[in-house]
Amino acid sequence: MKRILLLITIFISQLIGAQCAMCKAVVENGDISMAEGVNNGITYLMVFPYLLIGILFFTIYRYRKQAKI
Repeated sequence: MKRILLLITIFISQLIGAQCAMCKAVVENGDISMAEGVNNGITYLMVFPYLLIGILFFTIYRYRKQAKI
């Protein structure tokens, strides 16, 4: 089981690296507005995990605060 997980991890890490190389090639060959668009897209995608984690912690905080009263 450990060997299968190791192989899956190695395979996935290679796919992730390939995607990063593709994005880099597009940005290097494109103009400035394309690079800004890629940066805005990355920022947009990164906002949602932080929002979800923030909402989760806020919900836990409110739940524990109500439980103490």
